[in-house]
Amino acid sequence: MPGPLLCPVNKGGNLQMRRMTPDAVLKILKKRALQAGVEEFSPHDFRRTFCSDLLDASVDIVTFQKLAGHASPVTTAKYDRRGEETKRRAVQKLEF
Repeated sequence: MPGPLLCPVNKGGNLQMRRMTPDAVLKILKKRALQAGVEEFSPHDFRRTFCSDLLDASVDIVTFQKLAGHASPVTTAKYDRRGEETKRRAVQKLEF
């Protein structure tokens, strides 16, 4: 069923079936980070984590690009923050 991913809840605890603004989502995340005693984070941090987890799971770049909704593989490549150790492990999987 199409509809908003995140919906506001009013003070009475009732779910309101409407989209939240990006600013409202950010405000809630900041409040929850403060309550949890963790460093502030943004909605885009969730996206970066999702993308990093896909890369760590060895998901191929084309599937990764589609899941991230990127039109260009150049944009997708920007999410690859894996270090040299990941590259070494990849080469070690090859049989020479």
